[in-house]
Amino acid sequence: MSRAVGRRAVLRGGLGAGLGAALLAAGCAPPDATPVVVATGGPQGVYRRLGEALAALWRTDPGVPTGVLGSEGSVDNVGMLVSGRARVAFCAADVAVDGAVDGARPRFPLQALARVHDDAIHVVVPAESPIRRLADLAGRRVSVGARNSGVLVIAPRLLATVGLTAERDTDAVLLGLDDSAAALERGEIDAFFWSGGVPTTGVDGLAGARPVRLLDLGEETARLRTRYPVYDVTTVPAGTYGLVDPISTTTVRNVLLVTADLPADLAEDLVRVMLASRATLASADPAGRSIDPRTAIGTQPVPLHVGALAAFRAAKGL
Repeated sequence: MSRAVGRRAVLRGGLGAGLGAALLAAGCAPPDATPVVVATGGPQGVYRRLGEALAALWRTDPGVPTGVLGSEGSVDNVGMLVSGRARVAFCAADVAVDGAVDGARPRFPLQALARVHDDAIHVVVPAESPIRRLADLAGRRVSVGARNSGVLVIAPRLLATVGLTAERDTDAVLLGLDDSAAALERGEIDAFFWSGGVPTTGVDGLAGARPVRLLDLGEETARLRTRYPVYDVTTVPAGTYGLVDPISTTTVRNVLLVTADLPADLAEDLVRVMLASRATLASADPAGRSIDPRTAIGTQPVPLHVGALAAFRAAKGL
């Protein structure tokens, strides 16, 4: 394996990885107010676009200082909550359920403000590739996700359903979406894992440059759910990325994660503004359309913060 991808090595990076982060300008809240810093993701990702939109909204109402931190993904973001660098974090539910970064846990439990959108697991191969099922990745050069991403949590779990490990059975590399797509286009890797909305812009762009397929993960998802019920199955429609037929794949929820010590009135205000700003969030990214009281309350199995629950009740008139 080109770079170690053991779970402890993956999660260890969440606390100390360089993030290339830049705080946004503070708003008009009192000088002693603790900023609401949002841990997001890569520059072109859904996490970053929605995170920047939320930070801008919250800076005006309820009028708190806000900031945005970039990261490699969910594992990085949990690390920032654990260390106190962020107060709100985008996170895949499977990583949130683990609730720790290499054994380091926050002083207060991890809870959710809202469900934001669902990701589909993509295993992308060239259209002409002989790789037809997950087991065919044995001996292949495969990108299993960036070092501190949620992709690097789900990829080994899926491989295990067919008796493979990234370290022993594949020539694994750790690349994010943009680098994975570029490497596949150049023929430097045979496949890559990605967790994202459908369609994902980076995969769509790759499909325009080189025809691709997604592996069907229906059987693997059924096996995966016996051990990890946080996952579910979804369908990627025919025509997406040029697919001839629909495929079944794994899906996982994304949540806005906080710690239980976030003041209830602040949590309620953050969710209130978010629910009232669906059009603004949808303009930032189509995934913003899913943020409404009917779906956003469904953060299970991550428990909902008491302040968030109050906001949902108010939004529904309960």
